[in-house]
Amino acid sequence: MKIGLFGGAFNPIHRCHLVVAESARERLDLDTVLFIPTGDPPHKPSTEFLASGHRLEMLKLAIAPYPYFQVSDLEIHRPNKSYTIDTIRELRRHSPVDTEFVFIIGLDAFREISSWKEPDALLSSCDFAVVSRAGSTFDCLTELTIFQGANITELKRIDAGETDLARLPLKSGRAVWAIRIPPCNVSASDIRNRLRDGQDLENALPPPVEMYFRRIGNS
Repeated sequence: MKIGLFGGAFNPIHRCHLVVAESARERLDLDTVLFIPTGDPPHKPSTEFLASGHRLEMLKLAIAPYPYFQVSDLEIHRPNKSYTIDTIRELRRHSPVDTEFVFIIGLDAFREISSWKEPDALLSSCDFAVVSRAGSTFDCLTELTIFQGANITELKRIDAGETDLARLPLKSGRAVWAIRIPPCNVSASDIRNRLRDGQDLENALPPPVEMYFRRIGNS
């Protein structure tokens, strides 16, 4: 079993999240993608961060048409601050020993991986699917010292649009899979601002999610 792990606030989930998950699933032949929404952060006003119960329900609505997508409430119910390495360890404890995990992450976030909790352990725990972001190019990965010789040629090819997938070996023995997807300029913050200002959401959300989001936003 090969499982993609897709963590995030999903505040709310929108169509670009689904594009990322589907692209990773197709390119890496994943059996399923597990969406893992974060818990409620302290000191965040409700106008900025939707309650975890609402975010979880919208996730369920969004992935309902996709039999190969699932959602986990693991981090939502964790009492303390949640870290990715803890989540992966917990999932591994409850999975068959031959389960392969691939952590799905945006390019900008992956560039900061060394600042995450236990980065060496994290980079040894699974492969990573690093997805392109508008305004960034994969050649920025050459700045990182975590690779077992980053393939500059492959990075140039994926940035030039000559390929959509490149494998970069990590020093940990794992790999980063660079995945290029079409630009997707939807953001959760813009969606929240548009709802607040009474503007059209321009099909940024799956229809059932938009109905739910409007209902809680106007309540």
